[in-house]
Amino acid sequence: MLDAAGVEYEPIPSAVDEAAIKAELGGGGSVAQKLAEAKAIDVSLRRPDRWVVGSDSVVTVGGRQFDKPATRGDAEQHLRFFSGKVMTLTSSVALARGGGVDWSHGDTAELHVRPLRDTFIQSYLDAEWPEVGYCVGVFRLEGRGVQLFSAIYGSYFTILGMPLLPLLGALRERGLLPS
Repeated sequence: MLDAAGVEYEPIPSAVDEAAIKAELGGGGSVAQKLAEAKAIDVSLRRPDRWVVGSDSVVTVGGRQFDKPATRGDAEQHLRFFSGKVMTLTSSVALARGGGVDWSHGDTAELHVRPLRDTFIQSYLDAEWPEVGYCVGVFRLEGRGVQLFSAIYGSYFTILGMPLLPLLGALRERGLLPS
């Protein structure tokens, strides 16, 4: 998304223990915000003179929070569970500098998963695995994942994984992008 928006950046992975933060918070949209902030802080401590963007997304279905599937079998189980239900996807983004969060923003989208037959799940994963294994909801909306849904409410960018428009505004406010 940042490439397409013309934002220059250097990808630096964080060393944040996501499982520990999730266990501490217990679930919900605040998890995405805390993870985004923790990732941004972690990297900004190593690069204190740089502005750092951290982001994360969390999917909840039927009151249960889901992680990225570890295996294709996990992906099949997730999709069977999602079938005919409403998926709540929360994406958050944070800006940090020198070990402190300067700004953060979260947004939520609601995705109605249509009833999925096992034959569809198998053909979908035949076409999309392993790429969707890196996606918390087992889908890429910009690909065949759009076929999972009967209705979608929310920002396209939030669904892709980051509330991009608010981030671009925050970058402009800080003089990091031209206005």
